[in-house]
Amino acid sequence: MFTVCCEAHMTKVSRNANMDKLQAGYLFPEIARRRSAHMLKYPEAQVISLGIGDTTEPIPEVITSGMAKKAHALSTLEGYSGYGAEQGEKQLRAAIASTYYGDLSIEESDIFVSDGAKSDISRLQVMFGSNVTMAVQEPSYPAYVDSSVILGQTGQFQKDVEKYGNIEYMKCNPENGFFPDLSTVSRTDIIFFCSPNNPTGNAATREQLTRLVQFAKDNGSILVYDSAYAMYISDDSPRSIFEIPGAKEVAIEVSSFSKYAGSTGLALGWTAVPKELLYSDGFPVAKDFNRIVCTTFNVASNISQAGGLACLSPEGLEAMHKVVGVYKENANIIMEAFTSLGFSVYGGKNAPYVWVHFPGQSSWDVFSEILEKTHVVTTPGSGFGPAGDGFIRVSAFGHRGTVLEACKRFKQLYK
Repeated sequence: MFTVCCEAHMTKVSRNANMDKLQAGYLFPEIARRRSAHMLKYPEAQVISLGIGDTTEPIPEVITSGMAKKAHALSTLEGYSGYGAEQGEKQLRAAIASTYYGDLSIEESDIFVSDGAKSDISRLQVMFGSNVTMAVQEPSYPAYVDSSVILGQTGQFQKDVEKYGNIEYMKCNPENGFFPDLSTVSRTDIIFFCSPNNPTGNAATREQLTRLVQFAKDNGSILVYDSAYAMYISDDSPRSIFEIPGAKEVAIEVSSFSKYAGSTGLALGWTAVPKELLYSDGFPVAKDFNRIVCTTFNVASNISQAGGLACLSPEGLEAMHKVVGVYKENANIIMEAFTSLGFSVYGGKNAPYVWVHFPGQSSWDVFSEILEKTHVVTTPGSGFGPAGDGFIRVSAFGHRGTVLEACKRFKQLYK
């Protein structure tokens, strides 16, 4: 319960009741808080962070050079530009469409450039409004559920099951191959689905996504597909939901350059909304999203967009694959370390996250033990939903030396 000094001045504005539904702090600031407390307790410790999914390798020069050139041009009369189109620069939208959706009939006009997938998730929620119902993978990235709570789509938090009312939680675990049994999932208006999944690292197969698209079509639902880690896929799993026949009639795709170019600080992403996606009255969803974007968002930084365009040059694509390769090798090192210790290990192959099972243990207890005894920060699985309890997520975003050192400490702790 939040308390204030009796002498404090208070306005007559009531607090948004939905904010009060949110449980504690957002997951990653809470991890940062515990990390800071640990560093105060052990000021000499060499703390290694494999928790939050934040990139660590330098951005490739071909990309930063593109941004530098744009930044310099802004200081000239010929090169200066102010506000651009809210939907993003035409050349970048075209490059995204041709690079990632070249043979999938997703056009430049379907692409909305933004400051990242996380921001677009909330913009989509604003567009959908408070009267929709939603389904989400469990475990899943917290932004889907928290934005639903803030918008008023959910009921109260039910402490006995650690879930919100009016959300359909689609359990994804080792027993079902991290893909929900759709025969047990109730119909909802909106379905959030992330592949490769954060936090489990699992990538859905073509057959699974075909079933998901058909499920959405049968139920008249809209599928919001998060493909922010698609470049990490090593097998033949689909990299876009639009590889699935019929997906353009039911799906929106959000994605980001952050984990491809190692550019989390630049905040650049996009959302693809096909013209074929219609509301129940036949009105195009893309028109509403365009209105939301124009109302709530000025435009992604023109310097960041120049970086995005450089990413999609032949040299930029090659450089991004090298960056992704570094993190995939890190993931393999982490997987091998925990596997050698006898743990059941998931993810890592198609994502920069390794999902490690600690049967019968609380995720936060495991997190605390690892932090206390090895000075390594991980992420407790329960932070992604109750189905994640008993797991920890270990991020592959780190310098090679620190990843090797962390694995050495894991082996010393659990040998």
